Amino acid sequence: MQQVDTTSRLEPLGWQGCLNLIYKQCDLRTQIQQSYHQAPLNLQRPFYPEGPDVCHSVIIHTAGGMVGGDRLSITLELHPQVHALLTTAAASKIYRSEGKVAQQTLQYQLGAGAVLEWLPLETIVFEQALYRQNLRIELEPGATYVGWEITRFGRSARGEQFLQGDWRSHTEIWQQGTPLWIDRQWLPGQAEVWQSPHGLAGQPVVGSFVWIGQTIDPQQIQDIRNLGQSFAQRHTAEMGVSRLQLGLICRYRGPSSQAARQWFMQVWNLLRSAHLGRPACPPRVWPL
Repeated sequence: MQQVDTTSRLEPLGWQGCLNLIYKQCDLRTQIQQSYHQAPLNLQRPFYPEGPDVCHSVIIHTAGGMVGGDRLSITLELHPQVHALLTTAAASKIYRSEGKVAQQTLQYQLGAGAVLEWLPLETIVFEQALYRQNLRIELEPGATYVGWEITRFGRSARGEQFLQGDWRSHTEIWQQGTPLWIDRQWLPGQAEVWQSPHGLAGQPVVGSFVWIGQTIDPQQIQDIRNLGQSFAQRHTAEMGVSRLQLGLICRYRGPSSQAARQWFMQVWNLLRSAHLGRPACPPRVWPL
């Protein structure tokens, strides 16, 4: 009798969650036109602390974190001229894996003149975690994308370092077939990478803030660099600012995810006030 290998069938599947949102403008109010979610992803009821023009949305991960084998996807579509701000209700956690990779795929499409602010709380990557994130953004003319990613490697409060595991992040932003920014990051969990100046340099937190879709004035770039230098001295961190063809990118490497977010918020406030005519409005779910 022929034997059938059922090992792969018996392997438990991880979460296969998704969140699909479409934003539109109706009666001078940004609203969610369509919403579909599959556990463990969910969405709180939208709120409007800035008035009807800007829709604030909070994403919830009901499982508390990702394990090896999880596959999550978030798809956003913004109709022309709408403005949406999305964040997360808590820090994301990537737990250690015994061999399977946890993966998150993000796809955002912004119509002409739309603004998306993607500002999640930090991601904590546990020792021995295996994680991949792919983010692709398509911008129509006049659209603006504002986003940050803050990652803590290891549970620092426990003295844990990221000496085993693998983390990769791949971001692409395109406009009508032209790449505006492509960023590939890879951090293998190794002692030499943890200590290397080309890796973490002994620091557990790295972050990136990007503003894409509008030309940034050279004086604003200098003002942001001055902010970064002053902030770095006070917080024992490294910060950098690079001008892009249609925007800028800020980097952080240091000991504190809170400090990274505070600096990014200063940059966000400066650019938001100058280009969108609105000061930064931190979501109410963020910790102080």
